[in-house]
Amino acid sequence: MSQPIRNIAILAHVDAGKTTLSERILFAAGEVRRPGKVEEGLATMDYLPEEKDRGITIESGVAHFEWKNTWFNFIDTPGHVDFGAEVDTALTAVEGAVLVVSAASGVETQTVAAFRKLREAGVRTILFINKLDNPDYSLDETLINVEEVLGVRPVLMSLPEYRGGKLEGVLDVLSRSRLVHSETGEEVVDESWPQDGEVSESTEKLKKYYAEAVEFASNFDDEVLKLALDGKPVPPKALLRGLKELAKDDDYALCYAGSAMEGFGVRSLTTALSFFLPDVPEFGRNELGQVIRLRHFKGVGEISLFRSHTDMERKEWPAGFEFSRLKANLLQPVDEIRSGDIYAMRSPFETELGQTIYLDGSVPGEDDAERSSVRDRYQPLLQTRVECLGSEDYHHVEKSLNTLCRMDPSFRVQKDDGGFWYLHTVGEVQLDVLLSRLKREFGCDVCAGAPEVRWQERLCRAVGPVENTFQLGPHKISIKVSATPLDGDAHDIRLSAEFLETAPREILAGVRSALLESTEIGVLGKGPLVGVRFEVHEFTWTEGALPPMIKKACVDAVVKLIRPADVTLYEPVMELSLECPVNFAGLVTGDIQSRDGKVKEIGGDGKTHFLKADVPLRKIFGYATGVRSISKGTALYSMKLLGYRPAGNL
Repeated sequence: MSQPIRNIAILAHVDAGKTTLSERILFAAGEVRRPGKVEEGLATMDYLPEEKDRGITIESGVAHFEWKNTWFNFIDTPGHVDFGAEVDTALTAVEGAVLVVSAASGVETQTVAAFRKLREAGVRTILFINKLDNPDYSLDETLINVEEVLGVRPVLMSLPEYRGGKLEGVLDVLSRSRLVHSETGEEVVDESWPQDGEVSESTEKLKKYYAEAVEFASNFDDEVLKLALDGKPVPPKALLRGLKELAKDDDYALCYAGSAMEGFGVRSLTTALSFFLPDVPEFGRNELGQVIRLRHFKGVGEISLFRSHTDMERKEWPAGFEFSRLKANLLQPVDEIRSGDIYAMRSPFETELGQTIYLDGSVPGEDDAERSSVRDRYQPLLQTRVECLGSEDYHHVEKSLNTLCRMDPSFRVQKDDGGFWYLHTVGEVQLDVLLSRLKREFGCDVCAGAPEVRWQERLCRAVGPVENTFQLGPHKISIKVSATPLDGDAHDIRLSAEFLETAPREILAGVRSALLESTEIGVLGKGPLVGVRFEVHEFTWTEGALPPMIKKACVDAVVKLIRPADVTLYEPVMELSLECPVNFAGLVTGDIQSRDGKVKEIGGDGKTHFLKADVPLRKIFGYATGVRSISKGTALYSMKLLGYRPAGNL
C-alpha cells in the first residue's frame, strides 16, 4: 500500500501566529532542527527577503514532511489582504486546512474572510486556538466567539494546562494523555501521568471534554451512540471513527488549542491532520497534472509549482520536463512523481496558473473566461506609473513585468504608447514588494512614480454614434460606434455587434480586444471606464488588414466618441476594521474622522476598543505608519473594498 498523501494549507488573520505554527509543525515532524522565528527573520517558510524584512508571508511557502506514515505537502498562505490571490490559488491544491485563531484577538476580519474562502472551496478545516501561553487569554471566550462569528460548533480536542500561571503542558482529549516538553523542546507524552487513581483538575477536564466529544460523535456513529446510551465506556478507536464522520459536517469544527510560540498543542494538531482530512481526489486518466503556482528564481528562471495527477517514473516523463522537491528556494530532483503530490516543475514552455497538462506534455486551449474570473475577484485599487531608466532596458522590463503579472493574478500591467507602464495593484504593500522583486529577481532598474488611487469612470449619458476611418497603404478600416451606460453597479464592458459574428474570428476578436483595452486607462486617465455597452453599427475592412490597424481604428473611435464631460468619477471607499487598547480609542477615532471616515460601529470589552468605519481610499494612504504612531504600535486593523461612490458625495 502506497503512503497516503495530504495537502494542507494554513490560514489566519495577520499576526495570529500562522507562520510560527507552520515552523513548529515542521519542527515536530523533524524537518527542521529548530523552529525559525518570524520576528527574527528566520522562518523557514518565509524565504523571500521581502518576507523576512516585513515579517509577513507573501508567497505561499511549500514544505514537505512525514507524520504518522502520511506524507504532507504543507502550504503556508499569506495573511495580508494584498495577497489574497495567493490564498485562492493555494486552496485549489489542498484537501484540508488549519485556520488559526488568536486567543488574544478572537475571530478577526481576515479570519472570517479566510473561513469563507475555505467553505467556498470545499476545504475541510481544523481550528487551532493560538497564543494560550498567556493565561489571561480565555479559551472558553474564544470558543464562544468562534461559534457566534463563524457559525460552527467547535469540538475541543486539546486544551492547555497551567501550573503557577505558566503553560506547562497540553491535555489531548482523544488519547486522554498529557503532553509536555522533552529536554530537546519536543512535545512528548508524559508516561508518568496520571498516577494510578489520581484525580485532579486536569483529569476531570479530560473526562469532561472526552464525554463532550462522545456526545458530538454519537450523532454520526451508531456504535458510539449505543455505547453512550447504555452507559458503557466508548473506546478511543470508536470515538475516532465517529469524529472522522463529524469532521465532514460543516456545522462542526474540530478545535485544538495551545501556543505555537511555546510549542504546545502542535503534536495533537499534526496528528489530527493525519486522521481527519480526506484522501486526495481521483484525477482525469489522461492528465499529467495542474499548475498551482508560478515562481521565478534568479539564475534559475521560471518554475511551476505543480500538483501531479498521475504516478510516473522519470523515464516516462514527457520530453523537456523536470520535477523536483522545493525546499525554501532550493530544488532537489526526484526520480518519480506520485498522484496528488506537489512538485517544482520545469517545462519546455511557459505555463499558466490553473493550467492542466496532459500525459504527453500538451496543454488544452487557454480558458480565458476562467482566467478572467480569477482576476475579476481582485479589484486593483492603485495605479503607479513606471518607466525605464534607459531605453535599452525597455524589452527586458516589459518581459519581466509580464512574468510577474502571470505569477500574481491580482496584479495587472497596462502598457502606454508613451513608452511607460501603469502597474495596477490591490494595495501599497503589494506594490512595494513587486518593485523590490522586479529589481532583485529580474535585475530591472526602473523609476516608479507615487501610487495613485485607481478611480472608476462611468458614462453619465448615451453617446454617439461616431464614425472613424484608419487607412494604411491599400488597407482601410472603418467603424461606426455608439455607447450607453449599463444599469446599476454593473462594471463590465459589453459589445453588441451581431453582424460581425459571421466575420472572420480574428476580426471580431480584434474589435472586442481593442474596445476593452481602450477602457482600461479611461477618458480622464484616473482609472478604467466601466459599465458600458458599445454598439458597433457598421464595420468594414479590406482583405489582409492587420490586427494593429483594427486596434488603432477602434481606439481612435472611442476617443472621438466619449469626451471628459460624458463621464462621472467614482472613488473607492474602504471598510476599516480596527481594534486597540481603550486608552487610545479617542486618538484613533479622531484620526479616522479627520480622514473623512464615517464610524459606523463601535464596541469593546472594557480593555480593547473596536470600531468599523468607511474611509475614502485616497485619505488613508500611509495609514500603517500613522496609526502605529498614534497607538504606540498596539492597534491592529484590516481593510476591504466596500464599493465605489461618486466623488464629492461621500
